[in-house]
Amino acid sequence: MNFLPNLNFPEIIFCVLNSSFGKTEVAIRALYRAVINGHQAAMLAPTGVLASQHYKNIMKRVGEDSEFNLKVGLLRGGMTTNSKAGREMRERIKNGYYDIIIGTHALLSRSLQFKDLGLLVVDEEQRFGVKQKERLKLICDGIDVLTLSATPIPRTLQMSLSGIRDTSTIRSPPPMRKSTKTFVTSFGEDIIKEAIGQELARNGQCYYVVPRIAMLDEAEEKIRECFPDIKIVQAHGRMGRNKAEENVSKFAEGGIDVLLATTVIENGVDIPSVNTIIIQDSQNFGMSTLYQLRGRVGRSDLQGYAYFLHNEEKVTEQSVMRLQAIGELHELGSGFDVANRDLEIRGAGSLLGTEQSGAAARVGFDLYMRMLKKSIRQLRGLDLPLVPRTNILLPKGQGSMEVKTKDESGKTISVHAFQIPESYIPDEDERQVAESAVRLAESSTTLVELTNKWKDDYGPLPAALQAKLKTMHLHACTRRLGIDLIGLVENEEGELDCVMRSTGLRPRHWGKILSLMPKRVAPKGLDVMFPARFTISGDEEEIVGGKRIDLKKLLEDPSLDEDNDRWDALDEEEVEAMKEIASAYSIRKMDEIDVELHPRFVIKNFGRRKQAVDRLLKVLLPIARTVYQQQETEKENAKNAVELRNKRMLLEQRKKLSDEAENKKFSMYGS
Repeated sequence: MNFLPNLNFPEIIFCVLNSSFGKTEVAIRALYRAVINGHQAAMLAPTGVLASQHYKNIMKRVGEDSEFNLKVGLLRGGMTTNSKAGREMRERIKNGYYDIIIGTHALLSRSLQFKDLGLLVVDEEQRFGVKQKERLKLICDGIDVLTLSATPIPRTLQMSLSGIRDTSTIRSPPPMRKSTKTFVTSFGEDIIKEAIGQELARNGQCYYVVPRIAMLDEAEEKIRECFPDIKIVQAHGRMGRNKAEENVSKFAEGGIDVLLATTVIENGVDIPSVNTIIIQDSQNFGMSTLYQLRGRVGRSDLQGYAYFLHNEEKVTEQSVMRLQAIGELHELGSGFDVANRDLEIRGAGSLLGTEQSGAAARVGFDLYMRMLKKSIRQLRGLDLPLVPRTNILLPKGQGSMEVKTKDESGKTISVHAFQIPESYIPDEDERQVAESAVRLAESSTTLVELTNKWKDDYGPLPAALQAKLKTMHLHACTRRLGIDLIGLVENEEGELDCVMRSTGLRPRHWGKILSLMPKRVAPKGLDVMFPARFTISGDEEEIVGGKRIDLKKLLEDPSLDEDNDRWDALDEEEVEAMKEIASAYSIRKMDEIDVELHPRFVIKNFGRRKQAVDRLLKVLLPIARTVYQQQETEKENAKNAVELRNKRMLLEQRKKLSDEAENKKFSMYGS
């Protein structure tokens, strides 16, 4: 398992995956990675059915009966502090007995404490309200968060589109998967009879979904009128404890023809033998729910069918738009498009308030996006992309993260360059945790803190370990500066220059960094090159290290002008930069790319001499330290600003309640 190998704490990653495209697999690999790095990991699900499904899958893959032998716990609904089971579960979570904890909203309770939570996975993010998300912010302070959704709410999607939240999208369907045939039509018994009859004829099973619990019995009567001998089981949220999960499990085992349910089956129900779903009164469901329900079928190589039946007398303008969208967007991988259409219909909502959808259309969507992006660019400051891994192509593997070695069978394999000698840290678990901490360190400051702790615990560092740590310091610097590729390139004089590509670096970044340096100049010998498309002059510019320059010219950013026509081009450039970073590690030789097309650091006449790591650290370390300190300052300022805003909102809310109480009092006297 090698998913998310370089998570840097804390990180918020928003992952958009279509229904049945592998969200559980992504979650399991992320949870496993967090645990082997020495932390607890938790997974939050919106329903008990989904939480139970995840628990079973995770137990099967990495639980105590698997080769990984991890301890997995399920915090069920009803396991409160008043129950013996609830108290025991909370105590085990607090003392670190469980490696992975799965749960519903109980994970958000104030009575729950973790020993060392490192990662929180939030599944079906769109199912949680604003209050739950505010609670999540408190829990997730300083830890990694991976949120998964097939159809994000408008506000969340808006945050990802505008760059506030990092987003990954998986659109590739599993092999042999077919798109579900979708029918949007008025409700009628003939349709029900045809749909269920067709599925039963091929020995399949059906879902029948209604919006309210009170409608279940009436719906069951209608189905039995059409099929007197049919076997039906119900599932809804007001059943006794675990009863809904039991009925769903019984249905999954076979022998029952129809599962009649509310939206309790919207998430987490994965039964390949069910390939027809009927949604009654579909005009009452939101876009996300409609898409998720359709995703319950077509989870095998058989053709899936989804019937969205609506009441002609109760449809509204927005419900017509939703049903039209769900009918049009039926191809595999259309979840992101569905969310986009929902954003257009409902608006983007308040990014800082409580509304999860809203009327951005009042100012026009394009203008709204432009205003938002301008504000984000101004607030970001040193928004250099943090590179997950730098590909260093120097002679004799200097600075590389991988080294070649032979396994027990004599086969040549690649292993991580940073390995702590067993003689220095004898305990295998302690050694593995220490190695992971170094590999995940996001700055040289963190590495220094770690090595100082080792000196106290295990004694002076061996010379070989010190040399390996220099490589890790170099990678911490390059990642911080957005350097994704380092190699030697022959210059016009026939000498070899060391070129360090930083695709996300812009003149305004470099101007800001230099303004923070002690003498407001770059280290001597380190030059920076910007291609013509990134400069105000329109020509390629070279900024020579060790020389003073006019920083005002670098700090000017005409792209922040609202009337500038380059906004779309700037967005495309950022997307392309991220693609370059993602593909950098696949490059084997510098001549595979045209380095002159990218912003880059250059050390001229570097040659093939030894001690390349030391020479690179000499010029990069001061700059990386400056960037790190500034970004930490900006982060702290942003945190303080949020706290101040929250206090202001609380005071305003209290004042409003006080005024309402006062007005009520006067009105009583008046009457």
